[in-house]
Amino acid sequence: MTQILVVHGPNLNLLGSREPELYGSSSLADTDRALVQLAGELGAEIDCFQSNHEGEILDRIHESLHVDGFLVNPGGLGHSSVCLRDALLGVNRPFVEVHCTNIHAREEFRHRTLLSDVAAGVVSGFGWRSYLLGLRGLVDLIRAA
Repeated sequence: MTQILVVHGPNLNLLGSREPELYGSSSLADTDRALVQLAGELGAEIDCFQSNHEGEILDRIHESLHVDGFLVNPGGLGHSSVCLRDALLGVNRPFVEVHCTNIHAREEFRHRTLLSDVAAGVVSGFGWRSYLLGLRGLVDLIRAA
């Protein structure tokens, strides 16, 4: 069975209450439930993890060599963390970068991430559905390899 680790970065625990005009009203728990349901339909198994601490995220990625791939919403770390980029490259598994908002329609500093050029794919702008689209793509990519 395909195994995926979903990594939710800093501030994503606030989904549903943080700037709902940008991020919508669905909570992180709602998003995780939708991911678990879709994973089951796709015949995949997922583990969802959220942290506001970069070191915890890096440790979790390093400890997850058993997974086939990662679905990552890096939050603000996507724009600033060379360490996150290096961790994902270091474990040598495919990953899809997801963002709830369209990062290209926001402040200029959000237009570029340090992960996009090494990610298998990037999905942004579809709210919590970005995760579902990313999961579908990642599972298909892993199975095609």
